[in-house]
Amino acid sequence: MVAIETMARIPKEARGVLKEVAARWADVADGGAPVEVKPLKGAMTNLVYEVIWRTEREVDRKVLVRVYGDGVDVFFDREEEVRTFECVSKHGQGPLLLGRFPNGRIEEFLHARTLSASDLRDPEISALIASKLREFHGLDMPGPKKVLLWDRLRNWLKSAKNMCTSDEAEEFSLDKLEDEIAKLEKELSGKEETIAFCHNDLQYGNIMMDEQSGIVTMIDYEYASFNPVAYDIANHFCEMAANYHTDTPHILDYSQYPDVEERRRFVQIYLTSSDEKPNAVEVEKLLQSVEKYKQASHLLWGLWGIISGHVNDIDFDYMEYARQRFHQYWLNAS
Repeated sequence: MVAIETMARIPKEARGVLKEVAARWADVADGGAPVEVKPLKGAMTNLVYEVIWRTEREVDRKVLVRVYGDGVDVFFDREEEVRTFECVSKHGQGPLLLGRFPNGRIEEFLHARTLSASDLRDPEISALIASKLREFHGLDMPGPKKVLLWDRLRNWLKSAKNMCTSDEAEEFSLDKLEDEIAKLEKELSGKEETIAFCHNDLQYGNIMMDEQSGIVTMIDYEYASFNPVAYDIANHFCEMAANYHTDTPHILDYSQYPDVEERRRFVQIYLTSSDEKPNAVEVEKLLQSVEKYKQASHLLWGLWGIISGHVNDIDFDYMEYARQRFHQYWLNAS
């Protein structure tokens, strides 16, 4: 039987939904009571748990319980995020939604391993991610195909200003960022951009892989929206500087940012479809766009860090993370 103190980590309302989920499975033993609850590390917006039941077979039943972080509704519309989750699932991407409770949900547990930071540098795994990202960008999702990036940046900047002390606002140069956002938008927005439904948070912890089949699955669509595909790729490259499973998960190592050959290989695979291969001009054009959009990624996640530092109590040094993202932005600002 699972320890009482361990099960107590799961909200009371969620425990009732877990019973309902277990009741759907005739092979669950012990009267439907879970035998183990495991906190999963690496999540920075929510608390995530693996819940396990014993069964009459050799294979246990498992689900994933996601408890929403406090105050994070400033980042996205939770109802819209759940609708996205359901729609992506219907397209055969990601886990199924098994149940909901007031401050979280219960998801299908994918029997695949979550990638590690080093996996992103593995050429074979990186190729699988590139192909999967192209597939994800091709999803026929509802809603206006309007870029969200610039409105999100301005909204998060407004929230950060409202939360920050005067010293924090000065440290992060918040009074300068509205002009920086406008400058980036003017430089990057154009009719030739490819707009698609983007993940917008493609860090290694949001990618899973079935070792036997080699199938890659992208999970966690809280920040997903229509955006330029170059931004989504740029954001993925920026995430290669992170390792959220160390003693200092907030520390970024930009020596791990992919070099030009790694970036070119990823983009080339991304642009390759079943019936044609991209020419050199297409590859270079997207590569250049990606490198410009990494500045937007630094700004966005820098603001995310500031806001999270004020609203989230997960054990993560959000403010230091924000400092590093802004430092990278100003290093590359023209």
